[in-house]
Parts: sequence; structure tokens; C-alpha cells
Amino acid sequence: MSAPAQPLLNWQEIDTVLLDMDGTLLDLHFDNYFWLEHLPAVYAQTNAIPLADAHAHLGRYFNEHEGTLNWYCLDFWSAALKLNVGELKREVQHKIKIRPYVEGFLTALRQHNKKLVLITNAHQEVLKLKLEVTEINQWLDVVLSSHQFKHPKEHQTFWQRLAEVEPFDPNRTLFIDDTVRILKAAQDFGIRHLLCIHQPDSQKPRTVDEFPAIHHFDEIMP
Repeated sequence: MSAPAQPLLNWQEIDTVLLDMDGTLLDLHFDNYFWLEHLPAVYAQTNAIPLADAHAHLGRYFNEHEGTLNWYCLDFWSAALKLNVGELKREVQHKIKIRPYVEGFLTALRQHNKKLVLITNAHQEVLKLKLEVTEINQWLDVVLSSHQFKHPKEHQTFWQRLAEVEPFDPNRTLFIDDTVRILKAAQDFGIRHLLCIHQPDSQKPRTVDEFPAIHHFDEIMP
């Protein structure tokens, strides 16, 4: 008989939980749909070009800026594409959804007196929209955008400034994110407990090997 699987987390070793938003607390389908379908369609129509050309043009932009603060900045994209990207996001806000088991998970963490800090690369305008739609901030102690620190979560300066603004013990902190390169940055900073999300977009199957990962939060309820 095989030994029982060991739990992913020992909650007695964790005081602070740092949480990503898109793909972790919220379904990444909204973002993928916007950037890969809605925006290209609007861009093609606005510029009177074929949809394939719009995808190619935007794809070059995306590849150039992925992982930088520009990648997440509405002001940058609005200027670069000559479109009001914030308004375009509101056109499809009905696709913004909370991922399964999030409410119960956050409620349980609060009951266990864990400090809950949302850290997102989302631009403040997008963050405001998503909080309006989902009201997930009702379960959180602190909500922070990397734009406040002028560096994305991929950059060590982000983590240094985060620790200055909201001090935490890296050895007793859990960070949950759906992006491997961001988890690696947190690991480099010294955060001990790291967890990834297998399928951040409910419409696109994916598995992760680089870090311990879950499908949904019911797997790690305290």
C-alpha cells in the first residue's frame, strides 16, 4: 500500500498569504478573451485592416513588452494603440468571474487569522473595475498594484518595496500566483511557501511542473 500523500501546506507555518488576482482569485478567461479576441477585433475595425493583420501587429507588441510594467499598463496600451483600452475592457466586464472556492478559502483564512494581501500587476483602473464587479476586497486586508511601486512582480525591486510597505516574514509567507516567472522572482526574494495554479483560464487546460500547484482552493483549505 502506498503512503498517503503529504499535504501541500502546513498552515501553522504561515502567517501571511500573498495572493495574485488574475488567474488566481479571478478567472483568467476575461483577460485572455479581451487581449486575444475583443481588442484585436476592435483594432482591426478601427484601422480598417484584416483581423489577421491586427493579430500580427498586436502580437509583435505583446512579445516586445511581456513581463514589463508596460505589459500591464492601460495608459501605455491606450497611447500605443490609440484606443481607450479601459473603456474597451468595460465592454466585456460581464466575463469577469471569481474562480471556484475563492470565497470559502478566503473566509477560512480570515477565520484562522491569516493576513491576506492582494498583490497584482493589474493597472489601478483595471483593479478598480474588477473589485467593483467581484467585491473580493471584502475578504482582503490589503490590496496593492505593482504600478504603485513602478516595477512588476517579475522584478526584485517590487518585492523589496512590498516588504517596506507591508512588512512580512518571507519564511512564514505563502505566495500564490499562476505565472511561473513571477513565482521564481518571489523564490529569489526568499519567500518560502510558493504555490501555482494549474489552469488559470477556465477555458484552457494547463498543468504546471515547476512549482507545487493546485486546480482549486478546496485542495488547500485550512
